[in-house]
Amino acid sequence: MSSNHLATVKKKYGVKITMPEDDPLRAEHLLGPNWSAERWFATEFERDEWIDEQYHEHVYSRRGDVVSQRYEKIERD
Repeated sequence: MSSNHLATVKKKYGVKITMPEDDPLRAEHLLGPNWSAERWFATEFERDEWIDEQYHEHVYSRRGDVVSQRYEKIERD
């Protein structure tokens, strides 16, 4: 399968990312109260691995940082 073909195939397994209502980044002058994002993956395994990775401390994390985003698993038909 060519990379062009892979780029046009809709990935079925996704994650909708939102933030809690009290998150400071939801302020109007930042991301806004209705901010959300989606990421899509070819397999459930890839999606679940990505979600698990988000809860680990990253290189750029400050000591004591806690993930505030919410991750909701979604799927396309």
